[in-house]
Amino acid sequence: MFQSSGKGFQAMALGCCFPPLLSRRPICLRASSDDRVPDFLSAQWVKSRTKRPIGPSLNLSAEGAVKCQLDALKHNDHPQIDHGIEVMYRFAGFDPFERSTYFGPFFDLGQFERFRRIFHHSTYRVLLGHKARKILSSLWVKESRFKQRVWVQGARPEEEEIFEFSMVQRVGGRWDGYWLTESLHHDGDGFSGGVAY
Repeated sequence: MFQSSGKGFQAMALGCCFPPLLSRRPICLRASSDDRVPDFLSAQWVKSRTKRPIGPSLNLSAEGAVKCQLDALKHNDHPQIDHGIEVMYRFAGFDPFERSTYFGPFFDLGQFERFRRIFHHSTYRVLLGHKARKILSSLWVKESRFKQRVWVQGARPEEEEIFEFSMVQRVGGRWDGYWLTESLHHDGDGFSGGVAY
């Protein structure tokens, strides 16, 4: 039945294996199963995907933006590790393609990992999982600029520091009306011991 040479053999072989290809009829594949497909994703995961991530919002005032960031840092590892630092990165008002003075000295903070590393430095880690905080002073520099000094008591014994948030309200562009963090400075020489950067 099969021809041993030329195109006839190929056509005959294709006809045996793939009849729809030669007859040009549509191929219909159907699959069904009575077994239920297991749901590997928890209800918490579904909820986390429907909620908007914490970050800048037109509903937040300057004070509200600082409070939101401090709350996120207090519960830094909830719902996932370094979530509080991610929130800080969303509020950060620096250009990721230029060196920034966000922490004081010029740093290249364009990559999240570099930003995260600085928070785990001895001076800034006080903010991560802190026990208490108190607003020391607030100052409206201009209508679109706000500064707030905050005392923070860390989770470790005798760990306390003072930080200054400098907030700026953007005018025009994608972030028009949003309060972003221009800088977060430690009150003192925060990098005297060096930084693993």
